[in-house]
Amino acid sequence: MKSRIDRAVDEMKKAGLKQLLVSDPKSIRYLTGIYHEPFERMFFFLLRDNGEHVFFLNHLFFIGPTGFNEVRYSDMDDQMTLLVEQIDEKEVLGVDKVMTARFLVPLQERMPNLKTVIGSDCVDNCRAVKDEEEIAIMKRSSEINDLVMERAIKHAAVGMSEKELADYIDEQYAAEGVVPCFTTIVCYGENAADSHHVPSADVKLKEGQCVLIDMGCIYKNYCSDMTRTFYMHSVDDEQAKIYEIVREAQQAACDAVKPGVKMSEIYAVCRKVIDDSGYGKYWTIRLGHFIGQEDHEKGDVGPNDHTPAAPGMIFSIEPGIYIEGFTGVRIEDLVLVTEDGYENLNAVDKKLLVV
Repeated sequence: MKSRIDRAVDEMKKAGLKQLLVSDPKSIRYLTGIYHEPFERMFFFLLRDNGEHVFFLNHLFFIGPTGFNEVRYSDMDDQMTLLVEQIDEKEVLGVDKVMTARFLVPLQERMPNLKTVIGSDCVDNCRAVKDEEEIAIMKRSSEINDLVMERAIKHAAVGMSEKELADYIDEQYAAEGVVPCFTTIVCYGENAADSHHVPSADVKLKEGQCVLIDMGCIYKNYCSDMTRTFYMHSVDDEQAKIYEIVREAQQAACDAVKPGVKMSEIYAVCRKVIDDSGYGKYWTIRLGHFIGQEDHEKGDVGPNDHTPAAPGMIFSIEPGIYIEGFTGVRIEDLVLVTEDGYENLNAVDKKLLVV
């Protein structure tokens, strides 16, 4: 784990920070391998550019020796005083984006001369570039997701409700020893135009309708995410045309991924295909998002993110066309940036499928 901390400290130095207070439990796990849900208690990791890092731990957490400087406290202690004693008021303090007001406001009141800034990027930039261990885990997470998606496609049937199919997917996750990383999305027909539709127990699948499934699971603390759209028994010409446009756009975006290419440039490649087809007004969201311990992490594959792709980054490519009152299509894969291009982490076929 030391190399991850060293990378974060390097990012701090680039940002001109000598101290960074990390409160996001997933970022703490990323840096130290130690995880706990703190609820209302103080669970912080103070990064210092001199290497004298400090863990703040409540005795309730039952965490053994961490290998770092530790401040352990009980619910009867004045935890804010313990925190203040470890912070240099003369230096700018970076705090992460999830720092709650319950801690930040009292800290600022106790240290009125302390300047605080958002310092999340110091860790988030590191989390965006996966190491070999993370890549291996995320590949396995996507393999499980592929397996369950293929089962779901075979299981779908006329008369089955959206919720029944979503529940089946979650049951299959459980059978594989994983859990969903977000609420499984299943939508039929015109409901597929709602990109975050909640599966309904009242909506039953009919012949000729599309089935859009957006799903992901957590394996060893890392997420997968994918979307497939297919059709029940038949598909009309208009829906088939829309599907092929999305498939072409999605593949063009995947093929554009390589080191040095900006996220905004990948988005532009995909946008051009859909715009040129005449369906541009029906795609109003970004192309993708970064992923790791959380389904959505820092990093957008969109027009306003000019971050260049780098080996180790993993993000989604998921264009869609959403026509309210008619239909929707989304195709989503996770891609890993390699030294000379990309690797698709999903293997479920993307050809137009009628089941």
